[in-house]
Amino acid sequence: MYDAAVVGLGAHGSAAAYHLAKRGKSVLGFDRFARGHTLASFGGLSRIIRLSYYEHASYVPLLKRAWDLWRELERDSGEKLLTQTGGLYMGPPDGELVSGSLTSARTHGLDHELLDNAELRRRYPVFDVDPDWIGVFDAQAGWLAPERSVETHLRQAERHGAMLRFAEPVERWERDGDGVRVASAQGSYRARRLVIAAGSWLPRLLPRLAPHLWVERNVLFWFEPRGQLEAFARLPVYIVEDTDRFYYGFPYDPGNGLKMAGLHFGDRVDPDKVDREPSAADEERVRAWLRRRMPLANGERRRAQVCMYTNSPDGHFIIDRDGPVTYASACSGHGFKFASVVGELLADMMTGRASAPAFLAVSRLSDRDRPRG
Repeated sequence: MYDAAVVGLGAHGSAAAYHLAKRGKSVLGFDRFARGHTLASFGGLSRIIRLSYYEHASYVPLLKRAWDLWRELERDSGEKLLTQTGGLYMGPPDGELVSGSLTSARTHGLDHELLDNAELRRRYPVFDVDPDWIGVFDAQAGWLAPERSVETHLRQAERHGAMLRFAEPVERWERDGDGVRVASAQGSYRARRLVIAAGSWLPRLLPRLAPHLWVERNVLFWFEPRGQLEAFARLPVYIVEDTDRFYYGFPYDPGNGLKMAGLHFGDRVDPDKVDREPSAADEERVRAWLRRRMPLANGERRRAQVCMYTNSPDGHFIIDRDGPVTYASACSGHGFKFASVVGELLADMMTGRASAPAFLAVSRLSDRDRPRG
């Protein structure tokens, strides 16, 4: 019997397997896809990590710990995973993005600057910003390499003795005495505890969560700017609260181009039937914004990739435990930046060292006073 079975070896499952194995637990991990796949929610070469978190100040302690754990993983593995660029968040002064980022920064004493409209235009001339917009510069922000980070967690888990099985989807699980039994097409396995971090497929394994979760198709794009490449390369990671939605992006990468996307275009999908081919309509959604706000970025498309967000009713994670089962859903785009600390938290919860923070526990879904992002 294994100490822990981990179902899903993407962002959070790979980290949970690593933290459990590092503590000397015997770990058996499963993923429905082949190793190194790009079919989950964590792909796309780069993912933003930021501390002045506009969604809710309660996340900041988790983000501080996540940042430390990513640096620790770099030291242990010798891999470069996190690139610090700073973060720029701009939009209306009373908007959700600017006001929320300032609240988090001031509540937790984070290193930040408030930029008026003139300073915003001076520092970042590649943007065409409205005259009433202001910005917040978050010093401790940057981007993570998600595919490399997942593989690093997996390798480190294996180094500590974890047994990982790929292209072997778990079909069902059940309680078995004081533990669990996990069944796949290849066999049946027993473990004392079960960690489920199956991303968009979580409701298939925990049907009681299905009413609270839905999956959204999102498309990431990379474009070749038509000029000022040095200015685009010097950009921090950025988020813009525009009149229709949030948009976000990264510094220019000569190898791939300028990556950017719009947040929550609202295309709900079945994760097993999602259209993986970016369409002309997908591209036009993003190009329309580039024409309005970053006209020099509206050049040749170099790359595009479809990913998925799993959403919850209030926009927060769902992380909780039910007897021998601990589970996590990285909801609403919070996602990869938290992977290191969610893996640690899942390991803590499985071993009885911690419980889920109240604002992430599933019980909050009936609590009218829950915090909102």
